[in-house]
Amino acid sequence: MAGSEKPRGEMTFLEHFGELRTRLMRAFYGFAAVFCVVSYFMDDLMRFLFQPYLQLMPPDQRRLAYTGITDVFFAYMKIAAVLAVFAASPWIFYQLWAFIAPGLKPAEKRWAVPFVLGTSFFFLCGLVFCYLYVLPFTFRFFADFNREYTNVVTLEYFWSFELKFLLGLGLVFETPILIFLLTRLGLVSTKTLLKQWRWVVVGAFVVSAVITPSGDPVTQTIVAVPIIALYGVGLLISWLFRKRTPPDAAPAG
Repeated sequence: MAGSEKPRGEMTFLEHFGELRTRLMRAFYGFAAVFCVVSYFMDDLMRFLFQPYLQLMPPDQRRLAYTGITDVFFAYMKIAAVLAVFAASPWIFYQLWAFIAPGLKPAEKRWAVPFVLGTSFFFLCGLVFCYLYVLPFTFRFFADFNREYTNVVTLEYFWSFELKFLLGLGLVFETPILIFLLTRLGLVSTKTLLKQWRWVVVGAFVVSAVITPSGDPVTQTIVAVPIIALYGVGLLISWLFRKRTPPDAAPAG
């Protein structure tokens, strides 16, 4: 039909490149718009991010330090950029999806929306769990341990410390999605994954030790237990959505 969109497979290299450039620019414009909004509310957002730690400090120590004249400004910009990426991720994922969708099969397209929603949901759950439980416990542990000393934690150090926790837990909470993909691709089976539960327990504590820079065993346990639970959720999801052999594919009797 005249005027219809050319299939992705029939596009030239320059047309592919032009389409990619368009999608990247739209993703950037969305990020920039969210970045401006986030920057406007940065004072409130900073108080929200630092509240789990500062509330444990004595009233005269509820401020973070800085060592350079530009430290606070650039810290605000970096934090605003990270928050903007989180907030604009649905729009960014949509632009990525719009670029690759024409080249996918109908069956693959059907899983796109559940996949994006699932990854976003589990990542958000990881952030919430980290903010409400892991960070407060970690901060309380070290606040009690350091009670005899004066707090001079810098803004840059604190954000780096907190971001490791947030990103680490957010990615760890994607475990069910990873298991789902592995089983749907036929790389592993639910039965095989179930047999490896002992290694999963060991691996959960190894991963928790990597993503929790505090190093204390209690915090590592608080992180490791949800990893093991998420593995169980992933097993359930992989069993529910496993590939089933069509009836007509069964061998004749």
